[in-house]
Amino acid sequence: MNLLSEMEVACPYCGETISIMIDESVAEQSYIEDCQVCCRPISFMVTTYPGEEASVEVRREDD
Repeated sequence: MNLLSEMEVACPYCGETISIMIDESVAEQSYIEDCQVCCRPISFMVTTYPGEEASVEVRREDD
């Protein structure tokens, strides 16, 4: 069983679509990762549900 999945999200700063890897073995997680395009810090809040697609919320770090 693969517990990693790839999702695409829009950067809240530059609007570019970036790919992120989601660890589906963790029900709720939050972390900060720099945008691959503009290098600004994005705050990620990820919630996973068994058998469903993960919910990903992205925000600017300064929000």
